[in-house]
Amino acid sequence: MSDAKLAPNLPQWMLDHANRYLSSGGTEGHDYKIAPPGYGEMVVPALLLTTTGRKSGERYIFPLFYGKTGNSYIIVASKGGAPEHPGWYRNLLAHPEAEIQVATQKLKVRARTTSGEERERLWKLALGFWPPYADYAKKTDREIPVVVLDPAG
Repeated sequence: MSDAKLAPNLPQWMLDHANRYLSSGGTEGHDYKIAPPGYGEMVVPALLLTTTGRKSGERYIFPLFYGKTGNSYIIVASKGGAPEHPGWYRNLLAHPEAEIQVATQKLKVRARTTSGEERERLWKLALGFWPPYADYAKKTDREIPVVVLDPAG
């Protein structure tokens, strides 16, 4: 992942989080302590997603909260309820092959967007690790994508 760089325009808290994760080799930052507005303090599992830019072809790192289903990881393209999908999700649509780092483990994955019953089931799981997703869904007209990252290889 050495040729990858942090995605541009990340909010400061995400930059701080990703830098701590990277500089520690994954021993810090994989359990992210946060107190979102309207919620108490919680610890949320976080991974680093490396995508290939759909326009630039460059590799970008995004820190994201995640859940697990079987051997796969779940991430949610909420962008805080913004009207448009986050850049990392648009990158995955163009280039579904990606890499993740979960704590100190690095692996290659292939992304797929869920739908129907699978999406409903995994959305409920996502609300378990990050309840504010429900608030984000109320703020936007788009269906927030729930993405599964399946191990590749």
